[in-house]
Amino acid sequence: MTAVRLGVTTCANTHTLTNAGLARLSSFRTELYACLPQYGDELFEVCEAVLCTDGPVGNLVDLTLAPEHRRGHGALYAGLNRGHVDVARLRRSLTAVPLPRSADGRLVLAVDVSPWLRPDAARSRDQFTRVAANLVDLGRLDGKLRASLE
Repeated sequence: MTAVRLGVTTCANTHTLTNAGLARLSSFRTELYACLPQYGDELFEVCEAVLCTDGPVGNLVDLTLAPEHRRGHGALYAGLNRGHVDVARLRRSLTAVPLPRSADGRLVLAVDVSPWLRPDAARSRDQFTRVAANLVDLGRLDGKLRASLE
């Protein structure tokens, strides 16, 4: 974690920001923090840990190991159990964020296309067969799925 300026930190998952981008980020982070009236410090650190952790988060305690989360796991659970989010204010804050645009004015959006296999999710028999066939191709069909196909 590298301190950029008061209220703004960066992690390995961020890109270099321009001064205008840094100012927008700082403003949004200040507004996000204001949306957390109870246990705001803890909830804000949880948000930072989620955003800066590489890969999927397996469980909540793993977030306490992220450098962005400076408190113990007890604080994490206290924040999640007793914290509060002002949802109306958060909604207004998110809609006020300008959409990213390229130099020619087109919107720039990012999409996560990594596979997240959920073999237990509800789907039609045809979809299930396709997922299972893909898993067989990858050599990742477990016994439970194999038995349900037979």
